[in-house]
Amino acid sequence: MNATGGELHQIVDSVAVWGDPVDARAVAQAARCLRSHDEAVAAALMADHHVGYSQPIGGVVAYVGAVSPSGVGYDIGCGNTAVRTDLSLDEVGDRVGPIMDEVFERVSFGIGSKSDNRDHQIFDDARWRLFDEFGLSAGSTTLKVAREQLGSVGSGNHYVDIFVDEMGAVWVGVHFGSRGFGHRTASGFMSVAAGRRFDAKRPGSNMDSAPSILRLDDEVGQLYWDAMELAAEYARVGRGLVIEQTLDVLGAVEMARVENNHNMAWREAQNIDGAEVDVVVVRKGATPAFPGQPGFVGGSMGDDALIIRGLDGADGVASMRSTIHGAGRVMSRTQAAGKMNWKTRKRSGGQVTRAMMIAWLDERGVALRGGGTDESPHAYKRLDSVINHHLESVETVHRLRPLGVAMAGEGEHDPYRD
Repeated sequence: MNATGGELHQIVDSVAVWGDPVDARAVAQAARCLRSHDEAVAAALMADHHVGYSQPIGGVVAYVGAVSPSGVGYDIGCGNTAVRTDLSLDEVGDRVGPIMDEVFERVSFGIGSKSDNRDHQIFDDARWRLFDEFGLSAGSTTLKVAREQLGSVGSGNHYVDIFVDEMGAVWVGVHFGSRGFGHRTASGFMSVAAGRRFDAKRPGSNMDSAPSILRLDDEVGQLYWDAMELAAEYARVGRGLVIEQTLDVLGAVEMARVENNHNMAWREAQNIDGAEVDVVVVRKGATPAFPGQPGFVGGSMGDDALIIRGLDGADGVASMRSTIHGAGRVMSRTQAAGKMNWKTRKRSGGQVTRAMMIAWLDERGVALRGGGTDESPHAYKRLDSVINHHLESVETVHRLRPLGVAMAGEGEHDPYRD
């Protein structure tokens, strides 16, 4: 039961659904994923669900012997990393502003990278050569993009935050994924799945397109799997580099780390219709939450984040051991901030003004660097109201209150979808 006394989830069109209100279009997307291919055997929507490309954000779909590149999405391996430091609130509280100034100056936001990570050891991985299977230009271009963007946070809802927990310990939290490398990988394999060249211009599609599927007993499917896992490792390394930069700004030492991906596919044993089945679970904007597994989920820039742990509740079976990855939007970016004119780099017609956003943050004592009204707290649900729908399958270990938030600036153009 949830905080309001209702059932934790409901079944809508064969999809297990959490949350209130329910997004009917997101349910239709999840149901389409379930019906489009015989390999799909189960689908679920977490309480922070909303519409995504092909598979909804907050959507979980299980396949037998297959994986969905469109389900994993463009920002492969996008996830969260949280590090508890050796510092206390007393040691940083009166210098949060200067700290965030330096974080914003040193960390790479937007499309490029201020740091030279082109020779990082991750580029010695043999899996980079798999892209040459689709032509030398595909391989060289993919590697070039990856080298240029390792350790860049990007834009949108990606961030570097300084938090304090209920015991006064200071944490660093980071959210982003594989950037242009992941986008190029996803686009290329979706083109191949459609019978086109890896580097072909992707054919016309829309948000409600049927999912693309690759079987894992096929060579292309296995190549995608290896590329996906490489992109997730690339994302993890990038978050680690940003964590190191931020710890250096703080003059802090890492004491503990919690990390999870939420745009990824995993081979797992799941209970499907009462029987344990070996499946591929594709989570897009959904956090793995097996019993005892720690996770980090964020709210908006003006909301608390949570360190959670999976529980062995029956509700976790229906969610395929998954939970939310954040608070979930109540406004699209255009609804919140208005339509962007990229020539003038100004927005118009939005429901949220910068004054509204800053007033919200000032009331909570959050120091913001960068950020746009499309990411204002007004555009998001409150995290507590969302996590309450999953109380049988996860518990809160730490509550993290934001002290400082750094994000790409409002006019930053970043073409890579998250």
